[in-house]
Amino acid sequence: MAVCICLAAAACAAQPLPPEVDAALARAKLPRDALVAMVVAADAKSTPRVSHRAQVAINPASIAKLATTFAALEMLGPAYTWSTPVYVDGPIQDGVLQGNLYIKGQGDPKLVAERLWLLLRRVQGLGIRSIAGDIVLDHSAFEVPPQDPGAFDGEPLRPYNASPDALLLNFKSVVMTFTPLGANAQVQVEPPLAAVQFPASVPLSRAPCGDWRAALQPDFSDPARVRFAGSYPAACGERFWPLAYADPRSYGPRAIAGMWQHVGGALKGQVRDGPVPAGLAPAFELQSPPLADVVRDINKFSNNVMAQQVFLTLALAQGTSPATPDAARQVMQRWWRERIGPDDVPVFDSGSGLSRQERISALQLARLLQLAWSSPLMPELVASLPLAGVDGTLRRGRVKAGLGVAHLKTGSLRDSAGVAGYVDGASGRRYVLVAIVNHPQAAAARAAIDALVEWTARDE
Repeated sequence: MAVCICLAAAACAAQPLPPEVDAALARAKLPRDALVAMVVAADAKSTPRVSHRAQVAINPASIAKLATTFAALEMLGPAYTWSTPVYVDGPIQDGVLQGNLYIKGQGDPKLVAERLWLLLRRVQGLGIRSIAGDIVLDHSAFEVPPQDPGAFDGEPLRPYNASPDALLLNFKSVVMTFTPLGANAQVQVEPPLAAVQFPASVPLSRAPCGDWRAALQPDFSDPARVRFAGSYPAACGERFWPLAYADPRSYGPRAIAGMWQHVGGALKGQVRDGPVPAGLAPAFELQSPPLADVVRDINKFSNNVMAQQVFLTLALAQGTSPATPDAARQVMQRWWRERIGPDDVPVFDSGSGLSRQERISALQLARLLQLAWSSPLMPELVASLPLAGVDGTLRRGRVKAGLGVAHLKTGSLRDSAGVAGYVDGASGRRYVLVAIVNHPQAAAARAAIDALVEWTARDE
């Protein structure tokens, strides 16, 4: 049964933008029609304070994660965990597994390097020091069409472009750490990737820090050998460079083989993809952090691939195996019709907002946020949103009304920028705020969006 929320059609009549928002749009040379906005009380039926083109469906960018994460909290529960079962196919004799080791992915969004290390240490805890057969990776729980990581925006080495995977290891990425020491910067890479060479060090320079990545003159053309033709500015101190691996299809086998060797294990066979044999029982299962923690990572830091993992998990949890993007979209549509309303359903695509097809209106987002505010799960969702001027994607933002006055999910693409969430008013009342700009110069809208947040917080 749909939940009726206060934003009835009669209450959605246009309510003008504050003058300072209009002025900021004019200074940015952005048309008023590029913005959709709504400000309304979070907890009561009332006329919106602002309602500007609120029923126009636009591209929300990463703000789409609000729907994915709140739907997951409702359908799966905040304590939901993912399991990654590990299977041993053969006897263990004198520390040697006389057969294959199988690892079956079931969508864990946070099987990062340290948890992969723990999984392989647990394998060793079974008494296995060497594997005579293969390590076999089972990705069959998800069925995702092949994706070109550079297709969306021409940035294939950005970790945010990693594609979902039932056995998603460390976001298919590495983190290079550059630490000045003596005449060089030492280069450390996590996780270790088998048969991939990285320089152990690069020369230091006296140049200002600036664009230190460009100063390294990196060459990623050969996935098996990363080169740096330049130098690292000593003025930068220690820096980290997260990087999507250039050959994502081979990342899983390389990461498993590299980490198994790192923990002292031996392997006579190879690491390959394949299904777990029917009837084989798991030796153990590695449990993920709970969904509430995962939702916090997704929303605080706008993690795209984690959001897509959760999106596909919604279909898997409903019995669709393998889970597909189409099945996940259908689950989201059903949930929206039942919880928010049958007549006005957003266009769901990837679950992360890394999409040109996703569409939702300010009114729909306000309804979602009001539903969440009235829910017992409200604390989990609100705590997952970046706190203005304090953390996450809003850590560096300046809000004149004061630090921490707003919990807001941010979203940005080349032609979309905005925020949606909750703002504390000076009167003690809390408001739902949605403000999104779709325009080729959307990035210029930051001052106008900040002005709306500050106006809302002043509670004028």
